[in-house]
Amino acid sequence: MVSFADIAAAHERIKAHAERTPFLRSTQVDALTGARVFFKCENFQRMGAFKFRGAFNALSRLKDEDQKKGVVAFSSGNHAQAVALAGKILGIKAVIVMPEDAPKVKLDATRGYGADIVQYGRGEAREELAGRLATERGLTLIPPFDHEHVIAGQGTAAKELIEDAGELDLLLVPCGGGGLLSGCAIAAKHLLPGCRVMGVEPEAGNDASQSFAKKRLVTIAIPDTIADGARTPSLGKLTFPIVMRYVDDMLTVDDKELARSMFFLWERMKVVVEPTGSLAFAALINGKAKAKGLRVGVVLSGGNVDLHWAAAQLHKQKD
Repeated sequence: MVSFADIAAAHERIKAHAERTPFLRSTQVDALTGARVFFKCENFQRMGAFKFRGAFNALSRLKDEDQKKGVVAFSSGNHAQAVALAGKILGIKAVIVMPEDAPKVKLDATRGYGADIVQYGRGEAREELAGRLATERGLTLIPPFDHEHVIAGQGTAAKELIEDAGELDLLLVPCGGGGLLSGCAIAAKHLLPGCRVMGVEPEAGNDASQSFAKKRLVTIAIPDTIADGARTPSLGKLTFPIVMRYVDDMLTVDDKELARSMFFLWERMKVVVEPTGSLAFAALINGKAKAKGLRVGVVLSGGNVDLHWAAAQLHKQKD
């Protein structure tokens, strides 16, 4: 089990390289929700998402001989970019397994950071492909969420928000595989034992909500959702027990709610957030989380969005 001490140590390890992202406030959001809302803007993080925190922490902890051999990761986009950038900074070769339909902006950025990309078709087992590459090439596998050093790194986002914004009654965190949610929940419960922590995932990919309700790990088919960073079939072997221990509830939002919430953030708060990064806010603004009168933290997990795709989605909303 990852501890708060692991998160604090990760924070010291990454602080010279990761941005201490700001929190933003909105009087309009406060008025609409009846809460005092503090947005943790991980869309301003290096490479555009919280994933840099966990990737840099994990790569920096590799032994010298493993750093020389290189790493392999699998990801729909943000973990890919994070591992590629961390590898570039640390001088570690990175091979990234990515789906053929990954957003072009994320493919281009991953290549731009110097990583070698191996693509696969939907339906193929990306974990098996990455594992095979690790064995064949002697690389260290860095999974996107189910890794203790990755989880510890992601938890630094909540640690910063609480240190900078002060006491919170509720913390809303996007959930795909549960790495960010796990790390943030551990940090929040250590620093603010009375703070409720809720994870938010797309309705089409509600595996974590099912797992939480049934108290057993549930696996679903790869979900069809605009939240490409949350197209995961299940929580991990590490993240599932952490979610069960530290998270108070799981919420879901559908793609229409998610798209509207994303465009609200763009138009009203002038921050570009990707669909997955908008999950927590979507739950808040659509009344899924009871927040009236509370101090609420909302993690905006990333901003790597394909603008051409977003423009098409906007036209759909208006049609």
